[in-house]
Amino acid sequence: MGAKEAERKVQSTEVKPVNKVALAYSGGLDSALSIELLRRKYQAKEIVAVTVDVGQGEEEVRISREKAKTLGLEPLYVDKRDEFTEEWMAKAIRANSSYLGYPVATSMTRQLIAREVATIARERGCDAICEGSTGKGNDQYRMHNVFALFAPGLHVVVPVRDFDLTRQQEEELCRAWGVPVTETIAGGDDKTVWCRSVASGAIDLDQEIPDSVWMWYVPPEKAPDKAQVVELEFEQGLPVALDGKRMPLKDIVPALNTAAGKNGIGKIDMFEDGIMDLKSREIYEAPGATVILKVHRDLEQFCLTKEEVQFKVAIDQKWAYMAYHGEWFHPLRVDLDAFIETSQRWVNGTTKVKLYKGTADIVTRHSKTSLFSPEIRSIKATGFDQRWCENAARIKGLPYEILSKRGF
Repeated sequence: MGAKEAERKVQSTEVKPVNKVALAYSGGLDSALSIELLRRKYQAKEIVAVTVDVGQGEEEVRISREKAKTLGLEPLYVDKRDEFTEEWMAKAIRANSSYLGYPVATSMTRQLIAREVATIARERGCDAICEGSTGKGNDQYRMHNVFALFAPGLHVVVPVRDFDLTRQQEEELCRAWGVPVTETIAGGDDKTVWCRSVASGAIDLDQEIPDSVWMWYVPPEKAPDKAQVVELEFEQGLPVALDGKRMPLKDIVPALNTAAGKNGIGKIDMFEDGIMDLKSREIYEAPGATVILKVHRDLEQFCLTKEEVQFKVAIDQKWAYMAYHGEWFHPLRVDLDAFIETSQRWVNGTTKVKLYKGTADIVTRHSKTSLFSPEIRSIKATGFDQRWCENAARIKGLPYEILSKRGF
């Protein structure tokens, strides 16, 4: 009965037919069902399915290929793992990426994927471009912005939104039409090495999260009883070595996901104000990002001036807002990067972090470019004559003398 109702909803909705359409294809429920909807309802004569690898893992890519084969398609595979980690993720680290506590991972990958799909759509002469967002989420805005920039004029097809389908109705249509469903979590999950989103938009207010959903994170009560110490070395605002071994970001972050995750670090359970200003409860796991961002912020306070640190907070906040709201390719986001990159030349150093049952405590810090001068500042040192400050304090207090005369 449910499938018939969903089919009636599809049939009764008028849509614009398409001829040749490029599809952002991940193999998830939405994009897989979109294939059949493009054929059955939009009358698509040719579908160019595009899978962009941003670090979701070999197994997920393999499953998506098998599912596409079942549906009679051979997706184009585009490997953007290095670009995501070494460019997009690197910018996120330098910008202390956090939108209300979420390290904006999917927010970035959707825009990277959209750029690749839009580029292929234009190269292949498509008249339409398709993606699997819902009308309640954020990705529809992120991807549409990029489509409009890189493939202006192409008709954008968003089947789940066009037919106002619920998740249950999607699943019923898949079963009725023989579309394989491989999701094990209601709402699916979205994984990169930087952060994993779990059941986005599908978590109820007081719903308990079973331990079985986690990929890296181990609850603190099940974490080891012995602490683990890791050492991170940064150069110009980016991690370049882990435990004394130099390696690229694409290797450092996964290693930290494992190390920090097994020590109870990386769970994010938060209320998120989406692009439509509607709140949702969102669940993420980001062990590596949690440790890296903590160390990076600490290093900035160690190495940058007070004015730089305070001003950069506002820059970082705007950067995360723009990345989250689908404005990665906006000129202002590029301008923000210019300031951020300039500030990072002094953010260098080596930090040891103790990981233990949900905590990440910094235990040692060393930097040749820090502004920390205990030989002057420490109350144990004789770096300057304290009597010099008598007149300085008097001058600082003059505005308050004036306020006193006026009445405050």
